[in-house]
Amino acid sequence: MEYPDWVDSVVDWRRTYRTDSERMSLAIAVSRENVERGTGGPFGAAIFDQASGKLVSVGMNSVVRYNNCALHAEMVAFMFAQHRVGSFSLSSGTLPPHELFTSCEPCAMCLGATLWSGVRRVVYGAAREDASRLKFEEGPVFPESYKYLEDRGIVIERNVLRNEAREVLELYRSRGGTVYNG
Repeated sequence: MEYPDWVDSVVDWRRTYRTDSERMSLAIAVSRENVERGTGGPFGAAIFDQASGKLVSVGMNSVVRYNNCALHAEMVAFMFAQHRVGSFSLSSGTLPPHELFTSCEPCAMCLGATLWSGVRRVVYGAAREDASRLKFEEGPVFPESYKYLEDRGIVIERNVLRNEAREVLELYRSRGGTVYNG
């Protein structure tokens, strides 16, 4: 699997992303570009070294592009990050803590994968109900799902730049984007 050819024009791999707003802005920019370029759904993600703000990977929804239901933005970000650091877990060995920024609240699959990914913090923009307005099926995610992760030391931050993230969902809807799991 490869990134779409536009990624390097949107992502500054050398930049340090210091604030939550800067990190979320990148995830939203990836989601927006994915919609504008017609390479996938309205979801973007990015994984950072938590302390330094160094970008490890980005992910964009690639379900339709690769005809694979598992290729949500978070899953793509996990795959590229783990490949880049050379480990199946972002919390193994001497790796620093990592965090996931995602333009929309994770679905059931992505939330489950979060546990095994090794990230220590999840920050999302748009909420589940925002995606549901487009008729995306987010699966069985409950308050207990988040409690389970939090009990295992994963910090959850909600609604960061939510309006900006919702704008990308609306852009996708207005362009008649495919809802592949509704």
